Amino acid sequence: MSGAGAGAGLRFLRGLSGIVTAGLVVLAIGVGVTQYLGQSRGYPGPGALSVTVHIVAAVVAIVAQRIADHRRGFTAFLGAIVVFVVTGLVLWTQWWQ
Repeated sequence: MSGAGAGAGLRFLRGLSGIVTAGLVVLAIGVGVTQYLGQSRGYPGPGALSVTVHIVAAVVAIVAQRIADHRRGFTAFLGAIVVFVVTGLVLWTQWWQ
């Protein structure tokens, strides 16, 4: 693969991981709001553990995405992969139980 093709592939991967990061942040906010509203109205929410997992995962994804956006080569690739792995773990452990 030529250098230009590799660069385009990495740009695509960065863009996709950025979208996934944004989705994870929105999901974390949604879970936090749901917990707050549930507690304030006397209903069980997702729970403190689930909220914590979502927030920590969102922070890790943001840091990994920043690394992917500001580094080159294999480091950028790893940053994007971390975003996908963290998001997959959150979805697997918190949503598909």
